[in-house]
Amino acid sequence: MTFTTRPEITGTFGVATSTHWIASAVGMSLLEKGGNAFDAAVAMGLVLNVVEPHLNGPLGDLPVIFRAAGDAEPTVICGQGVAPARATIAHYRSEGLDMIPGSGLLATVTPGAFDGWMLLLRDHGSMSLREVLEPAIHYAETGHPMLPRVAATIAGLADFFREEWPSSAATWLPHGKVPEAGDLFCNRDLAATWTRLVDEAEAVSGREAQIDKAREVFAQGFVAEAIDAWMQEACVMDAAGGRRKGVLSGQDMAEWRASYERPLSVDYGDWQVYKTGPWGQGPGLLQSLRILEGFDIGAMDPMGSDFVHTITETLKLSMADREAYYGDPDFAEIPMEVLLSRDYAATRRALIGPEASLEQRPGRVPGFEAWADAAIARAAAQTPTEAGAGAGEPTMAHLTEKRGDTVHLDVIDRWGNMVSATPSGGWLQSSPVVPGLGMPLNSRAQMFWLEEGLPTSLAPKRRPRTTLTPSIGLRGDGAAMAFGTPGGDQQDQWQLIFFLRLVHQTPNLQAAIDAPLFHTAHNQASFYPRGTRPGHLMLEPNFGEATIAELRRRGHRIEVAEPWTVGRLTAAQRDPSGLLRAAATPRLMQAYAVGR
Repeated sequence: MTFTTRPEITGTFGVATSTHWIASAVGMSLLEKGGNAFDAAVAMGLVLNVVEPHLNGPLGDLPVIFRAAGDAEPTVICGQGVAPARATIAHYRSEGLDMIPGSGLLATVTPGAFDGWMLLLRDHGSMSLREVLEPAIHYAETGHPMLPRVAATIAGLADFFREEWPSSAATWLPHGKVPEAGDLFCNRDLAATWTRLVDEAEAVSGREAQIDKAREVFAQGFVAEAIDAWMQEACVMDAAGGRRKGVLSGQDMAEWRASYERPLSVDYGDWQVYKTGPWGQGPGLLQSLRILEGFDIGAMDPMGSDFVHTITETLKLSMADREAYYGDPDFAEIPMEVLLSRDYAATRRALIGPEASLEQRPGRVPGFEAWADAAIARAAAQTPTEAGAGAGEPTMAHLTEKRGDTVHLDVIDRWGNMVSATPSGGWLQSSPVVPGLGMPLNSRAQMFWLEEGLPTSLAPKRRPRTTLTPSIGLRGDGAAMAFGTPGGDQQDQWQLIFFLRLVHQTPNLQAAIDAPLFHTAHNQASFYPRGTRPGHLMLEPNFGEATIAELRRRGHRIEVAEPWTVGRLTAAQRDPSGLLRAAATPRLMQAYAVGR
């Protein structure tokens, strides 16, 4: 018998799992009303904007991987907005910057999340705009229980909001006071924004026409107009310590829309794993699987030092390649065919020895060596940082409350449609609320470099290389799984560990999620101030003293986390029989899976 912190949810009608119990319940409620997985996912995503505002918002970013019932492979929706037309390296340098701040208005790219959700709803959903927005409007208008971490985040920034970001103070400090954990919290400006948007969309007839009208209202109507007017005047404090104006305009919003893409994938054993392109970090998990297929992972003790060491050293290599080579493939030739090849993986695997590496070691891809050299130089130029430095970096409970993070959801319906999505950005702590709208802008531009000639150089219309990375896996017998996690640079680290445990150790989703987790901050961080921690390895303490001591002996620079604080994984699976299964992490005590 497998003992877990909570049962693996099973059924045949539908399952929904996310990083907040209310969002999961909302998703299930739409399935009960006859909606499909796409309707449920959109409603869940919009509710997560409300109940986890320190982790995501409507003006943030959205990658989605979904698979419609009967399709051979999944599809990607890119809801990742691009750099504004005036976002040039020269302009940012003229502002006295050599790195894009992790907060403030210059950290903003074109908002992408809402249009990504609308594209999914229009083309694959079945319910109306009003039906999927009503739950978010309800919780914004009548209130939702304030999470302790949201209250703590607001408390830590209350004085800053009052002094520097008054529009945020008006939203997050009702009646001038810090909200208490557990109290009902309302965001009536956000409720009014969504209500007006629905009303304007319903001026036209037909479900699809109304959704398209909502997209237009958002990108060219009153939402974009409010953002444009505010950006022309606002000059706010950012993480670099200066008050600066932004460059986003209404025209940037009018010219951008979410889009479809084919995913990247590799096989691992009986599974085919699918991720977004290299504008996200997802291919890093695929590279890791290519390297790890040359080890007998199944023979390793899942609580032992060989397991942790081998995966950690693999992650260091794939993440070094991420930093050197990934970026927007619309602007740079990204050598993904080489990076995902077995021949290349063999050269990387040969670098893994018995001791922990303290070096940044991107591979040498012919014709792209200059990018590898630049990545090594950038890492060397950054002062090694301890956890807690900088604004806007995703974290877990063991780190500061003042940073943003991300949310995640997975949903499968009775017909076999499935969605995995990782909404992020628009955090309450990294950008001021746009007056009247009840929502902050995103800060995703901090992932660009202010250096020419890189796949991640700041340039107008270019997508930042994000950390957002939902997943779908298809097994040879017909099983299909959606999974993911928040966590910035840790997302694909935790997902890799979960997937390997599922493949090699237990078929139970909840058991694979409950098992102890670890990650490394060895590689250059994606978030301001972009530091490194050479050799770093954080583990949950239930790996045991002997394993931790052996990893120290091998040269890993160990940080033992507080118990049950690493990772926020969720997962949902459809078995060949039609049985649906779902699970969610017990860590932080807010993620839940529901289903029947």
